[in-house]
Amino acid sequence: MPEALKKLLWPLAALGVLLLFNTAMNPAFFSITISDGRLTGSLVDVLDRATPVILLALGMTLVIATAGVDLSVGAVMAMAGSLAAMLLVDMQAHLSAVIVLTLGVCALAGLWNGVLVSIVGIQPIVATLILMVAGRGIAQLMTDGQIIPIDSSPGFAFLGGGTFLGLPFTITLAVSAVVLTIVVIRFTALGLFIESVGGNETASRYAGLSVRGVRLSVYTFTGLCAGLAGLIYASDITAADANYAGLYLELDAILAVVLGGTSLMGGRFYLAGSVVGALIIQTLNTTILMTEINGASVPVEYNLVIKALVVFVVCLLQSETVKQMIMRRRAVHD
Repeated sequence: MPEALKKLLWPLAALGVLLLFNTAMNPAFFSITISDGRLTGSLVDVLDRATPVILLALGMTLVIATAGVDLSVGAVMAMAGSLAAMLLVDMQAHLSAVIVLTLGVCALAGLWNGVLVSIVGIQPIVATLILMVAGRGIAQLMTDGQIIPIDSSPGFAFLGGGTFLGLPFTITLAVSAVVLTIVVIRFTALGLFIESVGGNETASRYAGLSVRGVRLSVYTFTGLCAGLAGLIYASDITAADANYAGLYLELDAILAVVLGGTSLMGGRFYLAGSVVGALIIQTLNTTILMTEINGASVPVEYNLVIKALVVFVVCLLQSETVKQMIMRRRAVHD
């Protein structure tokens, strides 16, 4: 069995178990209907709500593959929404200019992280922590700490709430981003360069690879993904919320990457696995919100605890040490 398929086995199994549990708790979970020319249902909602984490996980996968991490993606999301609100509401800018400028600024934010990591030499967790704190502060300064409604642009509202080919437009954006990333990474040498830098930086440098260039590229791409996720979030709620936009989503993105089988030590990475990991996280969120015990919903306070337990179990099942222990135990019984 190919290694990539092996890595996907447990995440897919975990996703399947969650889906079956939801079906047992709610037989209509898999039902999909058409309302106003748009497919609706719990599965569609899961895909729709998972879009920001999927986008963040794409960039995070490549950063982690270089033995780095980016803690600033949630703050960059907040910056994207705040900047879009400022341009649309205060400056009455054209939508296309808003999107280009916002994504450009977010890409520059990612490039800033890349400069700190690859050129200045700051540890990735520290370098991105700087923007994690400063970025949200910048977003709050742009909005004066207030929630800024964005209801004057139907085109902007379409990003997070529109319909395309019967599905939420967010799903189209997520699928397009995943396909384009896989095509670029797997059908060019860039994917091999990323794995080489993460696997052995010294050997990569001696082989003539531009380690700095690779790191600058992946951090810039991560900033771009975070910017798009931030635009989708702001469009979905038709407002810029610098205080809560993207809050803790950097952790969900890292968890999605780990669940998908990519090692935090760098090297080999699995984009498809990260997408499955993001779907696991969103399905788990939906499961907790929809589950009722004795007629009462599960308190929201349990959300993070239950999520942590599920992630812990899946990571244990993926651990090579645990697998070897299970194999040795089986050998003893045989």
